[in-house]
Amino acid sequence: MPIFMDRHDVSEGVSAEVLAEIHQEDLKIEHEYGCRGFTYWFDQKRKNVFCLIEAPNKEAITRMHKHAHGDVPNTIIEVEPTIVESFLGRISDPEKDQSKELNIINDSAYRILMAINSNRIIYKQNSTVSKSISKNFDTEIVKLIEKHHGNIVKRNTSFYLISFKSAVNAIKTALKIESDLKPKYSTPSTHIKIAIASGEPVTNKPQIFEDTISLISRMCEIVDADITISYEVKTLFKSEQRSLISDNSQIRVLSPSEETFLIQLMDEVEISWQNSEFNIDNFSENLGYSKSQLYRKLTTLTGKSPNAFIRDYRLTQALNLLNLEKGNISEIAFETGFNSLAYFSKCFKNKFKILPSDYISKHKHTN
Repeated sequence: MPIFMDRHDVSEGVSAEVLAEIHQEDLKIEHEYGCRGFTYWFDQKRKNVFCLIEAPNKEAITRMHKHAHGDVPNTIIEVEPTIVESFLGRISDPEKDQSKELNIINDSAYRILMAINSNRIIYKQNSTVSKSISKNFDTEIVKLIEKHHGNIVKRNTSFYLISFKSAVNAIKTALKIESDLKPKYSTPSTHIKIAIASGEPVTNKPQIFEDTISLISRMCEIVDADITISYEVKTLFKSEQRSLISDNSQIRVLSPSEETFLIQLMDEVEISWQNSEFNIDNFSENLGYSKSQLYRKLTTLTGKSPNAFIRDYRLTQALNLLNLEKGNISEIAFETGFNSLAYFSKCFKNKFKILPSDYISKHKHTN
């Protein structure tokens, strides 16, 4: 039977004790709707609750809550228990305080998420050495994450997704990677980038933490910085540490307006980038900015002009398709919005320092 997570936004007067009683009302009648409640999370500060429930469908959950106490969820999404545990650290109730009759849960589901992107291109003949480097890098990353109480959600040789309860621990991890691991494991063909943002597991999107994962992935991919953090993470760091993040040229804090622009930018790019007619004129028009406004905002965020940004985005997508062997060079060039194979090859060489034909024969990308 599928497992769901629902979201309830509760009123200011609701306490952890009141929710413990409400949860008991659910448990009394859940069998009537074929449901089984695993646990829930309550955020006293943000006034929201997230319930983890096995049920035949979303409608059964809504009917159960309505019958038990009348508080129906705002949103319900289907989830995988292992993924929930990776993000939130548990899928059952925390240990009960023996001095209390009810198991009173005051445990927030709000998390700070970190993306680490370390794409690496290697020579085939050096693949054994590179695999050894990747393995050692992975071992040290895992130890560092565990030391700072992070949970690894996703992990391969080029990407890590990590969940933290503490913004301080997330930023300390990022700075240690930058100061200790990056100098040790970086190569001319490797660029390690880190992004950190925060959010809630259930929003209006179908996947758990989808908004936050999308944001940090885009921050890693687009922002011109080695470590990028959201404005909210900066605020959380200050509240936990009772101090500002020390001046550090390695960290870039996005303003709320920059985050909004990044989301708008990438929503548009992901729709239009394969269209060979897509250029700065329709780019600026679709985003609702003048060409000068777009130029200023884009160069501030990415360090690139709009034309260079579109070109480099297409080249990165082309590289991914070459790695996945999703067609020959000519097919991939036209699929990624280039009208000319010769121009594609020239741009590819300028960016990656190798012709696409030589890349295919001499290189591979480790995932």
